[in-house]
Amino acid sequence: MKGLVYNNGILAGVIEKDDDGEYLFRYDEDYFVASKFPAISLTLPKSQREYRSSTLFPFFYGMLSEGINKDIQCRLYKIDENDDFTRLLLTSRDDTIGAITIKPEDDELFRVLY
Repeated sequence: MKGLVYNNGILAGVIEKDDDGEYLFRYDEDYFVASKFPAISLTLPKSQREYRSSTLFPFFYGMLSEGINKDIQCRLYKIDENDDFTRLLLTSRDDTIGAITIKPEDDELFRVLY
């Protein structure tokens, strides 16, 4: 599964989870080379184009709801409470606190579950 990461509506990169459970964030080439576009996070600076992690990057994890809101989202979308990545893709499309939004690369995932 992949998610397209936008900064104020501009494609900034792609986040994905591979079959081995490793996470990858990669800046879009055009976004990366454009000096006018800032890094999406201090923890994901534009000093390198690609980041890998065995856990969901803290910046993205911080976009997730907690408590009762998490429970509601998991019931609504019928996803496991421990599936943070799918929850990120399904709940970070439009109404986020900051400038970053994430849309599933395959928008069919959203239509089927929503």
